[in-house]
Amino acid sequence: MKFTIKHEIRGRIRVHLMVKRMSSREADTLQYYLTNQTYITSVKVQPRVMDAAICYTGDRQAVIDLLKRFRYENVEVPESYLEHSGREINDVYWEKLVDKIVLRAGSQLFLPYPVRAGLTAWKSVKYLWHGARTLAKRRIEVPVLDATAIGVSMLRRDFDTASSVMFLLGVGEILEEWTHKKSVGDLARSMSLQVDKVWLRTDEQDVLVPVTKIQPGDQVVVRTGNVIPFDGIVTKGEAMVNQAALTGESMPVHKIIGKYVYAGTAVEEGSLLIRVKEAGGSSRYEKIVTMIEESEKLKSSLEGKAEHLADKLVPYTLAGTGLVYLLTRNVTKALSVLMVDFSCALKLAMPISVLSAIREASHYHMTVKGGKYLEAMAEADTIVFDKTGTLTEAKPTVAEVVSFNGADPDELLRIAACMEEHFPHSMAKAVVDAAKKRNLTHEEMHSKVEYIVAHGISTRIEGRKAIIGSHHFVFEDEKCVIPEGMEEQFEALPAEYSHLYLAIEQVLAAVICIQDPLRQEARQVVETLKQEGIRKVVMMTGDSERTARAIAQKVGVDEYYSEVLPEDKAKFVELEKAAGRKVIMIGDGVNDSPALSAADVGIAIQDGAAIAREIADVTIGAEDLDEIVTLKRISNLLMKRIHQNYRSIVGINAGLIALGIGGVLQPTTSALLHNTSTLAISLRSMGNLLETK
Repeated sequence: MKFTIKHEIRGRIRVHLMVKRMSSREADTLQYYLTNQTYITSVKVQPRVMDAAICYTGDRQAVIDLLKRFRYENVEVPESYLEHSGREINDVYWEKLVDKIVLRAGSQLFLPYPVRAGLTAWKSVKYLWHGARTLAKRRIEVPVLDATAIGVSMLRRDFDTASSVMFLLGVGEILEEWTHKKSVGDLARSMSLQVDKVWLRTDEQDVLVPVTKIQPGDQVVVRTGNVIPFDGIVTKGEAMVNQAALTGESMPVHKIIGKYVYAGTAVEEGSLLIRVKEAGGSSRYEKIVTMIEESEKLKSSLEGKAEHLADKLVPYTLAGTGLVYLLTRNVTKALSVLMVDFSCALKLAMPISVLSAIREASHYHMTVKGGKYLEAMAEADTIVFDKTGTLTEAKPTVAEVVSFNGADPDELLRIAACMEEHFPHSMAKAVVDAAKKRNLTHEEMHSKVEYIVAHGISTRIEGRKAIIGSHHFVFEDEKCVIPEGMEEQFEALPAEYSHLYLAIEQVLAAVICIQDPLRQEARQVVETLKQEGIRKVVMMTGDSERTARAIAQKVGVDEYYSEVLPEDKAKFVELEKAAGRKVIMIGDGVNDSPALSAADVGIAIQDGAAIAREIADVTIGAEDLDEIVTLKRISNLLMKRIHQNYRSIVGINAGLIALGIGGVLQPTTSALLHNTSTLAISLRSMGNLLETK
């Protein structure tokens, strides 16, 4: 591809593409191509001006060469990506808005008054019919008010006023629909599956393959803590499946042979062999969009109050119009009241504010599943952190493998990786990554793997029972023992590391020492959250008292709890809520899922267990805990904006009504100022709450 460089600084380059025009599909293809390169951190393609802004790490020349090699025909882009990128929605609604404004201006300039009057009469039929239908259902709501304002203007032969009202209502409808569809699309994309590889069953052996290789009819294995990647039928096994993210069901569903399972639901307990029905991701996206649009999750209580108040105010506006006419016998003054109502602005500005905040959060790599969670985030006064993978680094590493049975440490690490690779937890990932770095192949050599949440894993390898997990699980639950004469070595294990214990045939075989350093920003995040309104910060962990105390002191939490089980975390959250507190729970593992579900706002770390992401109300990136502070600020500012909108709407419209009754403003001017102010408030509500980075 040919291009010119328009501007560049270190790590960022802006290029102009030498093409006559660029379609949405072509822009998406280029975006997909660049985004999937390891050294490209972000890309923004603007098809209208044929520009692309690229942020990268490493060598500048590599980016130049990448663009030179680009050819549309050589890039394979998933059809679901092209269909649901959101770019086409922007193009469609931008054209609708421009067309409406151009047609309005053109008709005012070039069409004679009789023709404009005829067109206004024809357009008014839609609003009058909608108002009549609403009234026929014995409801006095906003459509009745709109129809009355337009109808009275038409009866007075004031076609310009009627036309202005309909034009501004139409612009408002386009903006509301555009913002809603864009926000729903952004939310659905971020909620869509992010599964790269799956376990494919072939000849009774499980093979890890890219998700793109799966075809309808293939059989895939899904174990505890993982998301079901495809729609399909259970052919073997049984499990409790959490379907809350898709169906809203609060309790997990028991799935057995013959039952249908849905992509995006998560296995809480058990294991399933599933025959794939749909291999594409499109069905998952469509289901999420439907769920979002039908669900009350998008509605905060303030949104609901605004809509309810908007409809409740309509009878008062109509009554006020009648009262002014009775007192003044002046139709013009009465119309000034009718042309100005509070409901239109309330109904338009509030949902736009919330949806825009959700969209803004997505720019900071956060997925918020509904407006009510932003409201709960703003009201929250208590926050509970899981330690591992949350307050500590999301990428723990194996520091040392200590052998207790004389076997080679690499062999013991290979066995541990073979067991741990099925289960998505930061500790398990550290073991698997360490084996990969040492080029230790660990093909399936065990029987059925049993995962005990918050404890460990049990299986049989070459006929021998093997378990791996916590000290409590290995030594207390499973009654394993330390080899004779190795007690001193056991006591000398480095205290600064977390420990995973591997036992074979009830005898300790190895201790894997895992380095899990505290996040650099953890203490600052805790302090900033307190400045933003959080009064109580709690840390909960399954680690020992000694480790928990050390981390708690470094982070600066108000309370900490050690050696806790999943049910302990959930119980603590419930007790805090019962005490009248609004609770945020942050975690990344399977064992955090009950607490995430119980909290007013459950926040999952993106790199954590799939089930945690599915159950959580909010998902944040794993790179930086500062995103929690950003989310809290967005939530606080959203509530501030909503209250500001209330004050603006009441103040402006009350002033217009007073000026109309006083004879200062004509109905046409009142309608124009009312609709202009509504549009201005709505546009303000679409703006970012935080300063653009």
